[in-house]
Order: sequence, then structure tokens, then C-alpha cells
Amino acid sequence: MAETNHSERRLFLGCFIALVATAFGFAVRGAVLSDWALQFGLSEEQKGILNGVGLAPFAISIILLSLVIDRIGYGWIMAVAFTGHFASSLLTIFAPNYQTLYIATFIFGLANGAVEAVINPVVATIYRNNKTHWLNVLHAGWPGGLVLGGLLSIAVFFGGTQLGDKLPGHLWQWQMGLLLPPIIAYGLLLLGQSFPQQERVEAGVSYRSMLEEFGWASAYIVSFLILMGISQFVSIFAEPGSAPLLTPKAGLVWAIAPAVLFGVFIHSFGRPMFVFLLVVMMLLATTELGTDGWIQDIMGSTLRDPVKGTMFLVYTSAIMFVLRFFAGPIVHRISPLGLLAVCAALATVGLYWLGHAGEAVFMLILAATVYAFGKTFFWPTTLGVVSEQYPKGGALLLNAISGVGMIFAGTIGSPAIGTVQDRNLAAAVEQALPETYPELATTTKGQFFDFQTIDKAKIAALPEATRTQVEGIQRETKQLALADIAVLPAIMCVCYLGLIMYFKSRGGYKAQVLAGHSADDGKFTGGVAGAMEA
Repeated sequence: MAETNHSERRLFLGCFIALVATAFGFAVRGAVLSDWALQFGLSEEQKGILNGVGLAPFAISIILLSLVIDRIGYGWIMAVAFTGHFASSLLTIFAPNYQTLYIATFIFGLANGAVEAVINPVVATIYRNNKTHWLNVLHAGWPGGLVLGGLLSIAVFFGGTQLGDKLPGHLWQWQMGLLLPPIIAYGLLLLGQSFPQQERVEAGVSYRSMLEEFGWASAYIVSFLILMGISQFVSIFAEPGSAPLLTPKAGLVWAIAPAVLFGVFIHSFGRPMFVFLLVVMMLLATTELGTDGWIQDIMGSTLRDPVKGTMFLVYTSAIMFVLRFFAGPIVHRISPLGLLAVCAALATVGLYWLGHAGEAVFMLILAATVYAFGKTFFWPTTLGVVSEQYPKGGALLLNAISGVGMIFAGTIGSPAIGTVQDRNLAAAVEQALPETYPELATTTKGQFFDFQTIDKAKIAALPEATRTQVEGIQRETKQLALADIAVLPAIMCVCYLGLIMYFKSRGGYKAQVLAGHSADDGKFTGGVAGAMEA
């Protein structure tokens, strides 16, 4: 372990709790999503948008801030994050409608991006001799926050239920109030702290060199996803039923212009493997964050109890929290890419099993355990690979990989999971109840395309027997969506195996070191020489 002083340990703790605060927002929003749906009349896709909106602005802020963070300073960025977290929490608690919920969660996502723009490069700098391990320890704060936030949300739910009408306001507003304590805690811990100089800056690597590592190919991917995030933001305030500002196909076309401008200035494609990892990260983020955003709602529906749905998120997150402290020994045995391949295989099995496990609680727990083991090391180990392979990319590459994952999950992945549920429900009802289907079906203008779905408001007016049958179909199709998601980690597994073979052909996986500076190279990545020194 790298030697650290008291200030650095406090800095790490502040970064850890800041990540806990972001997870609180994710966990508590998931716990109250069904309450929002009832109060504001939300469709499954709208619920998916609220699940995802906390992710899309994250990417915008983390990537844009990474371009200037070394000049503005880490302390100022954390001050912006604290202000955004605090203000958005209050705005959510007092939100009068769906649009306000969207804006508040959007601001929370921007603050989340500011937090991660700081904590990843700071921890990678403090523990530069063992990056993958300590990034995993840092990101134990995410599942730890999900566990604590989920359990506290359940406690508030039961406490509020006992109080009944004696509790002013809505119960979900009190649950959202849980976001404030960890926000205040990390603000106090980091107040007045001195942040270290980022590894790239300390080594004397130029700003332009960092941009060359990124390249126009990465800029194209990021531009496309930012455009999709903007399109989603505009669509929230458009007239109901109106077409989205940009379809994904149009977004791919419009993203060419900023990528070309970036290429004219930089004259670099970027690092090919990094571009490949950006694409894989889209699948990874949907597998982990997209599923986590829906698991409470889906399992709550399957088991007919929203509290049990939240407990599934708590359970899988608890497994992640414990395992991430042991990433170091595992990585040293099978390499970061080997760990990612194993995780992808486990996630595939776990998600497919969850989708077909029915209502048997024991089988659901076993399947959730396999899925939890699979998703545990995805995010921080990917950050470790990027940090070890591309130290010249500085904060930009390290944070861009997170940003791309977040914005894809927010603008495409999470809403797509909702769209799959809506479409599957309509198809299943049409097949099982062809006579009832016409009175329930409605055409929805989705984010991606128009499709047939079931009008949830009309289900309550059905005869009891028919209503029970439709509700049973709805529970089944929601659960089967998890099996559909399993194809994503299966593709990821193939990708990681391909990367393992690539590195094997080059003598094996090795962490890269920064050359051409006066400092001892050994202190950056443990002294393992890499291809950049050739």
C-alpha cells in the first residue's frame, strides 16, 4: 500500500463518502419510484427516464470538467458538487410535478459528475502504486451507499406507515430527506483540504498530449451521447406525443461535426483500445446501472412487495461492498481483464436466471447472488485498466470512460429497459387476451420509436378476473426483461476475451509508466515498464 499521511487519508475518506452520497440518491430514488408513478401518473418509459436522468448529466459534467479540472482546481469542483447536491435534494423534496423531478434529478446528476471528476484522478494519484485495487476500494462506496440508503429508506417507510396521517407531506419526501446527511458529511470532510497534483501534470505531460490520447474517435462517441442527453432534456418539456428532438440515427449524423472539428485541431484518432473500451462501457453501464435502476421496481412487482424489491438491491449491493475490498489479490492472480471476463460470464448467468426464476424467493436469491458477484468489479476495474494503460490521458480518459457509461445508461440503456417492458406487456396481453387488448392498447411516442403499449389507468377498470390476469402478465413480462439484458454481459465477455488474447500476443498485460520526466518512474505504477517506453 502506498504511504499516505493524515491529510491524504482524510481526503480519501471524503472522496469515499462523496461517492456514498451519489449512491444514496440512486437508491432512494429507486425506492420511491413507484410512489412517484402513482402521484404523477408516470408510464414505464417515464420511470425509466427518471431512473436514467441522474446518469446522463453526470457524463456531461464529468467529461467537460475533466478538460479544465487541472486548471480550475479539484477543491473548487468539489464545492460546485456540494452546492448542486444540496440544492437538488431540496428541489426534489418539494417537487410539484414530473418536470420538476426531472430538473432536480438532472442537477443531482451534474453534481455526481463533478464528484467523480475529482475522486477518480485523486485516488489514482494518491495510490499510484496500486491503482486498480484502491479504485475498487473507493468504489465500494457506491454499493455501500446503496445498502445504507436502501435500508434507511425502508426504515423511514415503515416508520412513516406507522405514523400514517400524523406525518406531514408525502412519505417519499421524508425518504428523499435521507440524501442530506452524507452530502453534509463529505462537505465538512473536504472543507479546506489540499488536493494533490494529478499524475499527468506532475509528470510534465502536455495538455495537447492528453487530447491526442483521447482523439477524434472518442470525441465522436462522446458528442453523440451528449446530443442524445440534450434531446432527452428537451423532450421532457415538449408537448405530449411530440417527436423527440433527435433520434439515435440523427444523433449519429450530427455528432460528426464536433468530431471533425476536434480532429482538425488534434490530428489524432485516439488510442484504438480506449475507443473499444468506450463501446464496451456502454454495455457495462446498462448491465450494472441500468439493471440496478430497475431491480427494485421489477423485483417489487414480481414479489408483490416494494420493500422486498428494495431488499434485492440492498442484498446485491452488500455483496459488492464486501468484495471490492479484495480486488487487489484477485487482480494479481488473473489480471484486470481476466477479472472482467469472469465477471461478465457470471453476470450473464445471473441475469438470465433472475429473468426465469419465477416467484420462488430462494431461487431469486441464488440468481441475485450470481449476478452480484458478476457486476461487483465491472466499473472500478475498467477505471483501473484505463488508468494503468493510458496515464498520459490524465483525468480526461479516466473520467471519459465513466462519463460514457453513465450517459449511455441514462439516455439509452435505462429508458430502453422500460421500453422493452412496455412492448413485451402489450405483446403478451394481445396474445393472451385478444378481445380485451383493443380497449387497453394505446400508441406511445417513445424516445426511440412509436410502439403499442398498455394504458395502465385502464387496467383498474377491468373486471376483477381480467384485471388479475393482466397484472400477472405484467409481473411476468417485467421479470423477463432481466433475461433480455443478459445478452449484454455475454457480448462483453467475448470482448474481454479478445483483449486478453491481444495482450497475450504482446507479452501479457502490463501497467504503463510515464516516461520523460525527472521523477522516479517506479512511483507511478509500481515500476512495471510498458510499451510507451519503447
